[in-house]
Amino acid sequence: MQKLFWQTLLFSPAILVAGCVISCEAIAQEVEPNLVQANSSSHQQVLDLNKDLKVIDSIDSIDRQEVPRPLNGEAMAQIAPLSQLSSEPINSQAAPANRNKKNPMGQVTSVSQLSDVQPTDWAFQALQSLVERYGCIEGYPDRTYRGNRAMTRYEFAAGLNSCLNRIQELIGTIRPDVSAEDLERIRRLQEEFRAELSTLRGRVDALEARTTRLEAQQFSTTTKLSGLATFNITTASIAGDKVKAEGLNTFAATRLEDNTPFVREVDDPQTTLSYVVWLTFNTSFTGKDNLLINLAAGNGNSPVNQIASAGQFNTTGVNFFDQTAGANPNQVIIRDLVYTFPVSNNLRLSIGPRINWYSRFDGNAFTLPFNTGSTFNAINSTFLTYTKRGAGAIIEWNISKQFELRAGYLTESIEFLPGVRPASDPNRGLFNGADTITAEVTFKPVKTANLRLLYQRSNISRNQDGQIAFQPIVGVADDGFGGRLHDATSDTFGVNFDWLITRRFGIFGRYYYTSAHLDPITPGREDGDINAQNIQAGLAFPDLGKRGAMATISFVVPFDILDGREFLVSGGGNGGTQYDIELGYFFPVTENIAVVPALYIINNINNFDDNPTVFVGNVRTQFSF
Repeated sequence: MQKLFWQTLLFSPAILVAGCVISCEAIAQEVEPNLVQANSSSHQQVLDLNKDLKVIDSIDSIDRQEVPRPLNGEAMAQIAPLSQLSSEPINSQAAPANRNKKNPMGQVTSVSQLSDVQPTDWAFQALQSLVERYGCIEGYPDRTYRGNRAMTRYEFAAGLNSCLNRIQELIGTIRPDVSAEDLERIRRLQEEFRAELSTLRGRVDALEARTTRLEAQQFSTTTKLSGLATFNITTASIAGDKVKAEGLNTFAATRLEDNTPFVREVDDPQTTLSYVVWLTFNTSFTGKDNLLINLAAGNGNSPVNQIASAGQFNTTGVNFFDQTAGANPNQVIIRDLVYTFPVSNNLRLSIGPRINWYSRFDGNAFTLPFNTGSTFNAINSTFLTYTKRGAGAIIEWNISKQFELRAGYLTESIEFLPGVRPASDPNRGLFNGADTITAEVTFKPVKTANLRLLYQRSNISRNQDGQIAFQPIVGVADDGFGGRLHDATSDTFGVNFDWLITRRFGIFGRYYYTSAHLDPITPGREDGDINAQNIQAGLAFPDLGKRGAMATISFVVPFDILDGREFLVSGGGNGGTQYDIELGYFFPVTENIAVVPALYIINNINNFDDNPTVFVGNVRTQFSF
């Protein structure tokens, strides 16, 4: 007993100085995650705005790699911004390898490792003793100690407990020569902080119990599940007479005997109520890679589809979520299936049989469907892309803080079309089907602005009638006389920008030009091109009415034909130019529930300048988890 008494007294000087300096160990451990997370890309700052715009992981957050919530992070899926590849895993929560990640600096073994501690500092000797004799002090990841930082009593108790534990380890191995007064100082310190130490032990015990329960009940150690469900009420009203639309319906078009396109007249459609549900599984095997599997089902068919010309299904006036997920209503399908992994610190590769093209290209912070009421015509250019889902690969290169390059090759694997898709069809294959090659350069002049330049080369398959009825043609084309065509090619060029000018005001827009080359099968008929432009301009008002809300106003010209109207059996109208005005307001009721009303005003619908104006109202209730 006497031996233990004198050995305990040896360490009383360490306890005294610990009261002034040791708590930075606990503080450093608490702050470290914030230091790591501070390295975010400028594009993510535009999308996140510290959750002010309500995104998405970008456009990285559309598909990065979770079902997006209202731009509060993980967006249409869910991959971390490319600039974070060198510092954080794509899905750190799903990566067991990172669960017990240590302080990058580790245990301090010499006070000289702390860059902001000098021999002239008043506590230098005390720190030196604690570090080099007792080893119960750690620094911050940037090799600093920050001795002037204030601390709480709990932080002090945590540091004191660390040194007491260390002392207990050393007792019994050394025979000290100390005084009874030192032992009394130890007793007084323990007594004074008895409540804090007891609370600290209780918190640790509760945390250990909770961790054990979560590990036993968690869905998976490598996979994270997220979901999205939307209810859509949509109505359309014609302000006047019936609407003229080309084609027998929204899918089939033909010519009359005089070679003019068949035109039907349509009354007001009925109001609809529909749903879409997405379930997304994000799996990380290394902490930096991500396997994305997205399951989806829906039954939406917008009323506006009844008054649109052939070849314009799910375009004009159709809210993005007013759709089915597959070829048939209520059918559960695999919407996305892609594996993403880093090639180097600034290079990322995505490969898979069903890659979401829009999650990687033509993104815009103010037209993402999850925090706006945008239609299919407004969330991206109407000319992009036939290969909405494709099999192939996309590479993303973060050249610098201001420049990013993305390029990809995808063969069509669209979930809305029935049957075997070209990529998995041995008669067509990965390199002989409908495919696209896309390249996009993003320039970020400031943290709150993005300018994107895009080029796309497409090979477009003809339909069963020998017509071309896919983007970039917003309609249906034949050889000009009702005859069949060979597969077509197209070249599309575009610019896309978003700029948050102030915290509560931003602007955005797009301009795209396309040229589709048509080659008739009938001998003697000349080939030709359909040239057209697509224009969009808009205003955004983040935090309007409530933090996290956003209002948008968008002006869109979906398909302005410049040349080649004679090849259009649908979509050309009588030479008019359709233009749409879209008003949307995203209102977050809670963190997981949002209501999104929208109004679309469609003028010269179907490119008939004598068509009446059509008003479309949509109210979406959105649940995310």
